Amino acid sequence: MIFKHKEPMMINRTPRLLLSLALAFTIQAVLAQEQLKKTPETTEIWEPQPRIVAPADKPGGAPADATVLFDGKSFDNWSSLEGGTPKWSLKDGAMTVVGGSKDIRTKKEFGDFQLHVEWRSPAEVDPEKTGQGRGNSGIFLHGKYEVQVLDNFNNKTYANGQASSVYKQHIPLVNACRKPGEWQTYDIIFTGPRFNSEGRILHPAYVTVIHNGIITQNHIAIWGPTEYIGLPVYKPEVKGPIILQDHGNPVSYRNIWIREL
Repeated sequence: MIFKHKEPMMINRTPRLLLSLALAFTIQAVLAQEQLKKTPETTEIWEPQPRIVAPADKPGGAPADATVLFDGKSFDNWSSLEGGTPKWSLKDGAMTVVGGSKDIRTKKEFGDFQLHVEWRSPAEVDPEKTGQGRGNSGIFLHGKYEVQVLDNFNNKTYANGQASSVYKQHIPLVNACRKPGEWQTYDIIFTGPRFNSEGRILHPAYVTVIHNGIITQNHIAIWGPTEYIGLPVYKPEVKGPIILQDHGNPVSYRNIWIREL
């Protein structure tokens, strides 16, 4: 009888090694957790310290690091879309749309920002004007994305076109409008879109809108530049101006400031 030589059996130690490593990591995690319980300082972060910004001394006022875009005295920070001096009226600390004078824009462009705007629709309401015909204007972020300005106090219109909507895109969570002729506030937090080197969209623009102290848009993604007809399509951009719209109604603005983020 011929006996064949057998190779010695090889034992696979990989599972045992992995089990030992897992046990070691578990023990370390437990010990680390116990250490954290004993020393709360371990989870305290001291650097970097946030920079100090002095807040405004009154509600709606500009904080220390804000750029005041309109203080009620001049159009120094604004121009027409063609580059000339705005033809809107300037009276009693407010600027007011003069129908047919066209939109105006900030001379400077911005990226991500916190924007404060106060606006007022006309106190005298024409009973023949309803829906989009009452107190219509708009605030265009980066000159492209419109937050609607409209008198929607007891004035119904399409929901994605009422005050504080992202026009033709996002319906406000609530209608927070004051009566016509009363000053209203928008506080807008905006993050611009990001594109890669090929011009492809990495993430859309995001916006939060607080209307008269009430959140009406809660960090929503903007679908693209505002379109009156058709669907929005993003095009590569980094910064843009703030544009205030002339829609033919004598809407007034005051106390406009911005903080770049």
